[in-house]
Amino acid sequence: MMKKRIVTLLAGSLLALSIGGTAIADETASAPAAPQDKAPAAKPPHKRIAVKKERTITVTAIVRALNLEKRMVTLVGPKGNAFDIKVGPEVKNLSQVKVGDEVVTTYYESVAYRLLKPGEAVVPTSQTDLVETAKPGDRPAGLVGSQTTLTATIESLDMKAQSATLKGPDGKSFTVKAKDPKNLQSVKVGDEVVITYTEALAIAVEKAPKK
Repeated sequence: MMKKRIVTLLAGSLLALSIGGTAIADETASAPAAPQDKAPAAKPPHKRIAVKKERTITVTAIVRALNLEKRMVTLVGPKGNAFDIKVGPEVKNLSQVKVGDEVVTTYYESVAYRLLKPGEAVVPTSQTDLVETAKPGDRPAGLVGSQTTLTATIESLDMKAQSATLKGPDGKSFTVKAKDPKNLQSVKVGDEVVITYTEALAIAVEKAPKK
């Protein structure tokens, strides 16, 4: 399961490399001055780049029908589209849901990466799961989420194609295109990147609006 999640993360979430400049915070490491009798380095000083991209999507739907035994709820979205969802056990007090109630769903996703400092130990792969449920008697609600952290290595850089190839801890490589080519000028082959991917889904049921 962890390997499968690593593959998904690297394939879909390494788009942090393509984040625009407004979401980038670059910190230039202080480098010792070059001796006067030597030519300055051709490449810019190594930078410790921290990039984070996040988004939150909130959707409100109305309960059209429900099957408590099968934990199936039919919802009508804001555009009038009807769809069925199977409610997991993390959503407590489902029996309190009534036709006409509002279901507020909020999805949060973020991906962040930073370059390891010279000599810094590799951050091991880890995953933390988050589950929260409503208390007995409260309106039905629940939250599930997870945060995955891993270290990938830059295998190659293609300045012409504005892309970078990275290898994950499972040995698989992925190529991503940089939206801001300046990011590629601040890294080099062999650099190790710590990637943190966070996602969470919260569901809350509100009383039916008064007419």
